[in-house]
Amino acid sequence: MNNIVSGLELTRVDYTIIGITNPNCLQLIPAQPKEPQRVAVADVDGILQVFSVKKEDIQIHFKTLPGQPIVSVKVAGASGTPTDKIFIASGNEVRGYTKKGKLFLTFDSGLTESISTMGAKYLVTVTKIFLLLKQKKVSVQYFPGNDLFLCGKHIYTHFKDCKDSGSYLCGDRIVDVIAFQSKNSRRLTSLIACEGRMIRVLEHARVTVSMEVESSPTILHIYQYEESEAVLFGTADGRVGILDVENLQGFQRWLVTNIENNSSVCALDSYDLNGSEANQLVVGRQDGSIEVYQVNIQEPLVDSKLIYKYNCNESVSSLQCGVVATTGYDEILVVTYTGRVFGLTTQTIETNIDNSTAGYISSADTSQKIFKLNLTSSSTPEAKLDFQEPIPVMSSFITAYEFVLDKNTSTYNLSIEVPTAIDNILLQCNTEIDLLDVEKNSAVVSYCKSEMQDDNFLLATYRCQINTNRLDLKIRTVEGKKGLLQAYVTPLVQPKCSRVIKYEIKALSLHYRLHQFDINRPFNALTIKGSFSLGEIHSWLSQCLPEVPEKPQIAEKTVLWFRSSLLDSVLECTYQKGEVEFRSDNVSTISTLKENLTYEATKKKIKIDISTSISDETINFLIKSAEEELLKHQKFARDLELLDAINELEVTEEETIKCLSERYKDLLKSEKDIRATAQNDTGYLERLYGKKTLY
Repeated sequence: MNNIVSGLELTRVDYTIIGITNPNCLQLIPAQPKEPQRVAVADVDGILQVFSVKKEDIQIHFKTLPGQPIVSVKVAGASGTPTDKIFIASGNEVRGYTKKGKLFLTFDSGLTESISTMGAKYLVTVTKIFLLLKQKKVSVQYFPGNDLFLCGKHIYTHFKDCKDSGSYLCGDRIVDVIAFQSKNSRRLTSLIACEGRMIRVLEHARVTVSMEVESSPTILHIYQYEESEAVLFGTADGRVGILDVENLQGFQRWLVTNIENNSSVCALDSYDLNGSEANQLVVGRQDGSIEVYQVNIQEPLVDSKLIYKYNCNESVSSLQCGVVATTGYDEILVVTYTGRVFGLTTQTIETNIDNSTAGYISSADTSQKIFKLNLTSSSTPEAKLDFQEPIPVMSSFITAYEFVLDKNTSTYNLSIEVPTAIDNILLQCNTEIDLLDVEKNSAVVSYCKSEMQDDNFLLATYRCQINTNRLDLKIRTVEGKKGLLQAYVTPLVQPKCSRVIKYEIKALSLHYRLHQFDINRPFNALTIKGSFSLGEIHSWLSQCLPEVPEKPQIAEKTVLWFRSSLLDSVLECTYQKGEVEFRSDNVSTISTLKENLTYEATKKKIKIDISTSISDETINFLIKSAEEELLKHQKFARDLELLDAINELEVTEEETIKCLSERYKDLLKSEKDIRATAQNDTGYLERLYGKKTLY
């Protein structure tokens, strides 16, 4: 799907297909301006290959042997030398290759587990390499005179000349790291994006400022403009924001608000694609959307403008802009989760009648596979012989999935993607949930009633269309009822196999993490004291609330704040060893926590003392705060009933319509919009009336 605005027109050109890929698995090796660049790409089969495109033919410069999955690829270089050194993370080590394939460097991580993530940035001014290792810090050998930043799942470590210069323990999981030289102080500053809706700025391994954001950050990017730099970040709900790092003011504003598409941001890059002498922002999303925005970093009042959009129907693992196929023609090089490598080029390419490109560029290996497929489809004796050869079977397959709360609709977006066609997906849940229709979902769903209602509140099977390898669903949960949602994914392979994916539904599933708490409202209180440890109470809370950090804070008391996406009520959790206190303006929230924590303490035979303080003002306050939404949805439900009644009367003739009142005429004019909105708002009032949310 193309959506071209303001004259930017790009054409897709397919290059090759590799194995399944991880994020940050693609890099372009710098070359002379407007000259074709080499491409470094890796997959989970452990194969790193560097290729270039010449006269519509792929030339592979080197290719490593298969091994453990490669989790990241980055390009860097020593000071004063070309940035053509390739670094990969695989297994428990990080290796460095020249552009000709010579192994010149090995980082021995010393980890008992494999490295899961690596990030690297090369800075021309200070010449650094930054590694993001997801498990533990590593000890490596590196060039003297350089700074090395290592991040584990929770530990950030700075090495100076291969010596430990400081470390920082983060309570949240670190998802990305970048560094740059501050324009004002000329000091090296690093940023870590944390899963708990926080981006932290560090100098000398000490946090100088903590920047709160509204959604969990997924990726960091440095945007270059007029010899200056700005730090951008993508979020799990599909937005892109800008940070004011120079003045330490924290979050500045949103560049991309993304009202229509709330799919998470997987990749970011900035490049001048249309010759406007200003870099555009290129965004790659989990649902396969690739968007190009004209942005203005310096003018806050100027909105970003979408100038190009394309959907490849596969989640984007990584993207980068440069010159790949033809000298002088810029393009967006993209690699997807299933391993498709293609470009969106500014070059005009001839198309066939079916709007496909004139040619498919592929490697020698891919061409050989296509030749064998053509051979098996013929009737030659050689074809019959090949057809009788054993067909390789996928004994296990990797599944990419996402389960994210959409705060606007108070529902969860579930996406499942596999590297081959899906036959069917079976959903089973032991608690009450609802499946909502998704426009881009073409699968046929069938429900099954189970005699074991205690274990199977939901049994639904989605039978996918031909060549479907991705399924998007929207799920509505009920607060106060926790459970386990299981998805059994069956691909279209022989012999039949299936993989189960489990999603934990929390008791307070519609809450999300906050970093500021509104104290100007009445509260109900719940206090629980007992002989439980800090780890036990932290574990109990993680079973009730989403986005709870994996580890409690290193402080006398741990304080967490949450907000309900359904009612806008707030919750404060303050806990330490042997004591926990909750404050909320919603009685149902207090009741749910009391019920679940009492159950967990009883299961472990821990004696606890419970005291509650209920304020009558909270009921009136909460109803008043929800009054506007209640009246809005009540009117909306009434309009739907009136539309159904008018349609039953078959009021279609022009003369009959003239007899209607102005209100009914307006309803008929806006019927399409009302029914489209009804798909997202179905059952909103029932959620408030029937699920005991307001008592």
